[in-house]
Amino acid sequence: MNHVRRPWMSRGVLAATLTLMMVCTLPIAAQWMKHPDPRTPRTPDGKPNLTAPVRRGADGKPDLSGIWNAIDGRYLTNLAKPTGLVVPFQPWAEAVFNERVANEGKDRPSGFCLPHSVPDAMLIPGYPWKIVQTPGLTIILFENFTQYRQIFTDGRNFPTERNPAWFGYSVGKWDGDTFVVDTEGFNDKSWLDDAGHPHTESLHTTERFRRRDFGHLDIEFTIDDPKTYSKPWSVTVPFELLPDTDIIENICENEKDAVRLRGK
Repeated sequence: MNHVRRPWMSRGVLAATLTLMMVCTLPIAAQWMKHPDPRTPRTPDGKPNLTAPVRRGADGKPDLSGIWNAIDGRYLTNLAKPTGLVVPFQPWAEAVFNERVANEGKDRPSGFCLPHSVPDAMLIPGYPWKIVQTPGLTIILFENFTQYRQIFTDGRNFPTERNPAWFGYSVGKWDGDTFVVDTEGFNDKSWLDDAGHPHTESLHTTERFRRRDFGHLDIEFTIDDPKTYSKPWSVTVPFELLPDTDIIENICENEKDAVRLRGK
């Protein structure tokens, strides 16, 4: 799997993917790596002002649009650990989780060119994602594996006929200044994080997006899957805006890094 490395990524093994892959440093394409956005508020010296007030749309709601990036790999490594949360596993799920930790996650889907999902696709530092907010539809574009999510805000409900999907089916609404996204209809193939928290097709996630200021976004992820966990559990993850840039193509190339898997 060949990755285009960004300047803000650390060298060596990408921390967010643990020991799964050795990622080579490749030349970076020139396109869109530095493009000053005239809509970005700036300090007197011309730098982006990440603490400026939130920009709002014509409807008065916060505009969530932008390129967002996980601050570090802590939540990807283990979604619950940074907050000290004790995850309320069902017995079978705890056994699966412990096995994945013990074998260093050698069977994680992304190691075989399969997608990340919710929430782990958003937790990979150095692989940002882009929110495009429009009336009736909010889109999330992921640089990692060049994937996307559609969040419908036109009042529709979940489809009555659907195939289980990697990213599920998402509908959103506003609760004051908080954008609330409910997603269901997942398949059971993805992991919630790189540690290997499992889920079934009964998974329902609720995400609460709140843009604190121009450059900072908090998302509370609530995991509700009674077949896997004895009660819902929640974690709030901070994200930072990457100004004056854009996402670029990133393709998983037929498991070329599978030979480097270190799991037992």
